Amino acid sequence: MAGTCDGPVLQAGKRQRQRYVTKVGKCQVNLGNIQEKKRFLSDIFTTIVDLKYRWFLFVFMMCYIVTWVVFGTIYFFDAWVRGDVGHRGDPEWPACIENIDGFVSALLFSVESQRTIGYGSRMVTANCAEGVILLMAQSIVGSMIDALMVGCMFVKISRPKKRAQTLIFSKNCVISRRDEQLCLMFRVGDLRDSHMVDAKIRAKLIKSRQTAEGEFIPLEQSELNLGYDTGEDRLFLVEPQIICHVINHRSPFWDMSAESLRREQFEIIIILEGIVEATGMTCQARTSYTEDEILWGYRFEPCMSLEKGAFRVDYSRFEMTFEVQTPAASAKELHELKELEQQEHSTLSLYWDHLLQPCALPGPAEDALPGLSIPGSRDKLLEPGGST
Repeated sequence: MAGTCDGPVLQAGKRQRQRYVTKVGKCQVNLGNIQEKKRFLSDIFTTIVDLKYRWFLFVFMMCYIVTWVVFGTIYFFDAWVRGDVGHRGDPEWPACIENIDGFVSALLFSVESQRTIGYGSRMVTANCAEGVILLMAQSIVGSMIDALMVGCMFVKISRPKKRAQTLIFSKNCVISRRDEQLCLMFRVGDLRDSHMVDAKIRAKLIKSRQTAEGEFIPLEQSELNLGYDTGEDRLFLVEPQIICHVINHRSPFWDMSAESLRREQFEIIIILEGIVEATGMTCQARTSYTEDEILWGYRFEPCMSLEKGAFRVDYSRFEMTFEVQTPAASAKELHELKELEQQEHSTLSLYWDHLLQPCALPGPAEDALPGLSIPGSRDKLLEPGGST
């Protein structure tokens, strides 16, 4: 009864545990207690671009509204000090800024000047130097704000982060044999016709461990080889491809069997990088797989076919898998078993080669293989009828 009660609880605990990276590639890491926040202001462009859209639009609007109000206040104060407000409409009064009778009119003049609207009813005259200086200062500040905000808006809209939405990964990993080797495989695909240039893929294993000295290392990162030494990690991503990690003696899964996989807790982070063909910007797409998203003894179904002189990709079969016969033992155990079979095969071959030698050889030839340790082999050769 205890086993039946604890099983669902353990499975529920596995489903609810925290992921390092979500399936859509968002890192679940919150930064806190940052003391030197002035570092963000030193890179104001990246800070603004990284803002969420609601805050970005708020900053965008406030940059213009604040400058309009500030310069409008300065214009109104200058006109009030010089007496232009009280002498509006007096043709004999040497006004600095014409047709300014209050703060609202000064604010309208500020907007018209910075946005180069120029309705003509309000203008700076040559009767004061400060008005000309203020107009020049506002023009420079307005140009700087335009350059910053328009640049941020363009980068925000054309960020390659949105291109990553059309790069898809299979929901599950599979483990099965390929070319007589146990392999961990997953599938990637690109939904757009404009392909990624110089696409590269890599994988990280996130797993906590304790060292021999007793130190606990949380979320240690180790590399999974996806063909870096052979160049297989560089993809020509025109059709869905199955990425393979060979489980050899350098793999973290070397000692892992189908039974031990259920008891492990780890996460595999997949990172796909490439250059967007349309913009030339670098794009990165991420996903992750936990231990309960790995299917042991399965293989992906083909999703490509030849149709009317071209290859057709059926993305409805992108996630489909089918079960294949796969040993439940670890790759290390399979390797040791294979080596043992090879040793037994070589021993038997040597034994049969010795039996098939010509029996009319002189006496010393019988001791030609003194190191051959096969029980009863020498006795059989010396039995009556053993030679002709």
